[in-house]
Amino acid sequence: MYTVYILRSINHPGRLYIGLTTDLEERLAAHNAASSTYSKRYSPWELEVSINLKDKKAAEDLEKYLKTGSGFAFLKKRLLPQRQNVVTAKPH
Repeated sequence: MYTVYILRSINHPGRLYIGLTTDLEERLAAHNAASSTYSKRYSPWELEVSINLKDKKAAEDLEKYLKTGSGFAFLKKRLLPQRQNVVTAKPH
């Protein structure tokens, strides 16, 4: 199973992170351990959305789409409609 996930920074709620993993729990722990440059700047993170897909290519395509302008607009309108203060999404 492949998981496309969206994290929100707890300390900077306008910051999002979009990623893809096969182990969401482990990946979230890695983000919160500040192991990457972008992640550590805005950690700690909390999970906002996760979407599980069986097909790796479909998961990769979804992750890539959500990082585009139209995909990010979709994300803000349909996946995170309750949040108005989203600033940016960064690739991993």
